[in-house]
Amino acid sequence: MASTAAAPRVLVVEDDLTVSEVVSRYLEREGFEVEAVYDGAVALERALADPPELVVLDLMIPSLDGFEVCRRLRAAAPVPVIMLTARGEESDRIVGLELGADDYVSKPFSPRELTARVKAVLRRAGGQMAASIAEPSVLTAGALEVDTVAHEARIDGGLVALTAREFELLVHLMRNPRRAFRREQLLEQVWGFSFGDTSTVTVHVRRLREKVEADPAQPRHICTVWGVGYRFEP
Repeated sequence: MASTAAAPRVLVVEDDLTVSEVVSRYLEREGFEVEAVYDGAVALERALADPPELVVLDLMIPSLDGFEVCRRLRAAAPVPVIMLTARGEESDRIVGLELGADDYVSKPFSPRELTARVKAVLRRAGGQMAASIAEPSVLTAGALEVDTVAHEARIDGGLVALTAREFELLVHLMRNPRRAFRREQLLEQVWGFSFGDTSTVTVHVRRLREKVEADPAQPRHICTVWGVGYRFEP
């Protein structure tokens, strides 16, 4: 059946053929176009040659592991990444988030849960785009300037390399100056999840500070509100 709009394309990188087939089938049933690969080097080549809307990336894959694929992909393109991690491996989740992954799902997982996470990440990206129409397109705070239309952040005119989720978090904070957010609120409002591990927020705030603050240890803009969460100071 012909469609007026192209289906969002998801690259599934998983060397367990059973898991790959189940995930692909669920995503296709929900209207996604799916390409499945089983090797890290092949995945990176495909993602860079023809960037998908999102990558579902297992950590333990041949040639290049998921960490290295994420690292190299993040250096070249702002493609959202959902990592698949072993159950209970918190260290893997933290490293993945620090490399720029947008979310993670622990194995064993429900294909429905993964599909919901894929939709949430893509929906959030679309929501940010729609919001930029009604809101001012350029946000400034001292030497920091964020252009929501161009999807660029600059400090003293120099471009700052942000992942898609880091950019969304920064824009959300800047559009709500001096408002204190709990981590749970940011997880829901930026990630689109009403539940989840708030360490995701903590890691992204730390990475964002390292990129936009003159002294990340003494942040000027992205401030910690003890016992609450975070607040943006213009």
